[in-house]
Amino acid sequence: MELRQLEHFVAVAEEQHFTRAAERLAVSQSGLSASVRALEQELRTPLFSRTTRTVRLTEAGRALLVEAERTLAGARAARDAVDAVRGLLRGTLTVGVEQCVAGVSPARLLAAFHREHPQMELRLRQEGTSSLLDGVAGGRLDLAFAATVGPAEWRGELVPLARERMVLLCAAGHAFAGRPEVGWEELPGASFIDFHPDWGPRRAADEAFAAAGVRRTVGLEVNDVHSLLELVQEGLGIAVVPHHFSRKPEAARLVAVELTGAGRPVYESAVVLPAARSLSPGARALMRLVREDPVREPVREPVRDRCGNRCGAEPRSLTGPGALGPSPYVSGPHAPGP
Repeated sequence: MELRQLEHFVAVAEEQHFTRAAERLAVSQSGLSASVRALEQELRTPLFSRTTRTVRLTEAGRALLVEAERTLAGARAARDAVDAVRGLLRGTLTVGVEQCVAGVSPARLLAAFHREHPQMELRLRQEGTSSLLDGVAGGRLDLAFAATVGPAEWRGELVPLARERMVLLCAAGHAFAGRPEVGWEELPGASFIDFHPDWGPRRAADEAFAAAGVRRTVGLEVNDVHSLLELVQEGLGIAVVPHHFSRKPEAARLVAVELTGAGRPVYESAVVLPAARSLSPGARALMRLVREDPVREPVREPVRDRCGNRCGAEPRSLTGPGALGPSPYVSGPHAPGP
């Protein structure tokens, strides 16, 4: 069994298509097919269920995929470690990120990384928190910027980035819009717009509703912030979101209202680092940039927003003016230092 064969197998598994996998790897389709067939012959079992239109993993293929990803990640780490000793930073850095995660600007961070290490190939995967955790655990991601991750859910290291209150967001004409605050007992029966259950803001909202003992139905489910804000603007429902969503230009005509009573929702973001294996050289270099740019805002008491409503704490941020030093939440060997 060769690393090349495992790379071919993983590419087909991810693309679910031999032609796309061959294009991605810049190899001939016939060569790729022969490589996968040779691997199946060596293992004495089919790895894919093939039809004229689909390519799906068999049970044996799913079992191999987990170990193949770990093996390839280990091989990359070994090559990167040797390059690092030679004073070179090459290879691939794969970063996962939640959409609009608070406390970090992935674009700014990766741009700074690319300027310092132009020989390093960058890959970015935008996924929900559960998928990001699986990616870091399985070695597909070197690290990830995720949200609403509890210590019980992740056995590796977490470097907190931001912590802020969540607010109820509604259209200006909604009955809640003229209120300074809304209690949880008033929410049953309301129409809600929210993200897919895997996204951090949805996880935080679900936990808060459960803690308050309030049942709700999410009628409109989206996978991007802009669609959520547009649907709220059209009066199709209300949303419980991190406060920084209410400061986006697309939310200029929306109203943020504070939630009061038990189960006040809190949104937290963090860097997710691997547990059993050390950071790759690329990931260590990226964390150095995080450490060298600890630009955060203080957590404030609730204040009045532009609509006259009391809003929750501002997020601690890694970008923007006003560097105040490292967050008191951060701990661990890879945490941003002074």
